Amino acid sequence: MLRAFWKGIRPVVSEYHQYLSSIEDIIEEARQGRMFILVDDEDRENEGDLVIPAEMASPEAVNFMARYGRGLICLTLTRARVEDLGLTLMSTDNGTRMQTAFTVSIEAREGVTTGISAADRSRTVQVAIDPAKGRHDIVTPGHVFPLVARDGGVLVRAGHTEAAVDISRLAGLNPSGVICEIMNDDGTMARMPDLVKFAVHHGLKIATIADLIAYRRRNDKIVARDMDAPFHSKWGGDWRMMVYTNTVAYAEHIALVKGDLGGDKPVMVRVHAVNVLDDVLGDQGSGKAGQLHSAMEMIAEHGSGVVVLIREPRPTSLSDRVRAQLERRPAAPELRDYGVGAQILLDLGIHEMILLSNTKRSIVGLDGYGLKVVEQRPIPVG
Repeated sequence: MLRAFWKGIRPVVSEYHQYLSSIEDIIEEARQGRMFILVDDEDRENEGDLVIPAEMASPEAVNFMARYGRGLICLTLTRARVEDLGLTLMSTDNGTRMQTAFTVSIEAREGVTTGISAADRSRTVQVAIDPAKGRHDIVTPGHVFPLVARDGGVLVRAGHTEAAVDISRLAGLNPSGVICEIMNDDGTMARMPDLVKFAVHHGLKIATIADLIAYRRRNDKIVARDMDAPFHSKWGGDWRMMVYTNTVAYAEHIALVKGDLGGDKPVMVRVHAVNVLDDVLGDQGSGKAGQLHSAMEMIAEHGSGVVVLIREPRPTSLSDRVRAQLERRPAAPELRDYGVGAQILLDLGIHEMILLSNTKRSIVGLDGYGLKVVEQRPIPVG
């Protein structure tokens, strides 16, 4: 989520701008069945993936990915399609840094041999995305690795999984994609200089997920302001409380606004992931609750600012946290719903901010929202 919202983001591709294609061009490439490269944020995986709409994933395309991409070839699917196929997650306790949602691996039940050849994997992909096929037409395990895209796409999670599904949908194709990370000859991950050389050598267009976020943001919204009312708090006195609804995965979020947000100066902002265990039952003078209350006091003393309270839409979020505490391990990363907080800030007219946070970690995809952190200030607690 947005617990550690933002330090200033350095555009990973600024010096390579002349090599980048517009999202409109990438959509047309997809529509024509041509492969392309999508690059994510340097503060995320900082990698480029080969991407092609799944319905265009011919044996030749799969072989190209295996031969030149060298990474893991995955099939990106919508949550609804994954449910149709009856696929379960590879792990119900996803501890990976980017929360990539792998399901169990799959194979087409018929029409394949060992399953690993380019032709076999292409066949499995086509069966998996065919609306006339279902769970009885595939078997597990197999040699194709499905990934579940978050509802809301890159407006919710700035990953290649969501980007591949978004591009295919925007191109009027089946909302699914086949992706493969690009590795260098020596086995290291290809970064932007390598990706540009790769794209030029193979005649592929290249674009960024940040640009896809910006493209979708011009046309789509995932939050709606439902209420605006006065609110008085022990911390910071009088506020305006605005309730926002996530229209993709239903959840209500709150923005507490102090003073006038207009003008040219950056706005003081605290984005807080709501956690009942910390915020209500925990030590009110320290920890996350202490940071929230101190941030509210800092904004009140400053005279203006915003506190955004993001609620986790997952129905098992509380039990997941309790389980993490019992097992003495950190809770899963909460960077998945960054788009909700970003759109709330944009709705409030904020573009530059002074971030109140004690954690120096960037939120991926920020460039696509046109938001900029000009300063980060620590929050005194205890």
